[in-house]
Amino acid sequence: MSKVAVVYWSQTGNTQAMAEAIAEAASTEAIDCADFSADDVADYDAFAFGCPAMGDEELDPDFEEVWDACAGEFGDKPVALFGSYDWGTGEWMETWKSNAEDAGVNVADTLIANNEPDDEAVEACNALGAKLAE
Repeated sequence: MSKVAVVYWSQTGNTQAMAEAIAEAASTEAIDCADFSADDVADYDAFAFGCPAMGDEELDPDFEEVWDACAGEFGDKPVALFGSYDWGTGEWMETWKSNAEDAGVNVADTLIANNEPDDEAVEACNALGAKLAE
């Protein structure tokens, strides 16, 4: 079983709810991005990083600082990206995924939820956590 880090930033609690569902299925705890750094990457086998769409479909600057510091440390370890959005089409996730892959990140999966995760989104979060923990 892989040791999984579920790292997130949440403004309204929607992305936090997703993080907690992923973490529960991966038998780990969700970690606020303020409590995670690039130095912690070596302690884990797989990752789920979550951030909601902010402003004009972009990552939160505080989260992005942590993400950018960690991105170069993942190596070939699987990394899932997740988050919630309120309006738009989820374009921020496509941009984030593309930028991550361009930086050499092994993006294993992406998952988005419109506003608060519904039952279907929670099931998808559980499946993602279980997949990362394999």
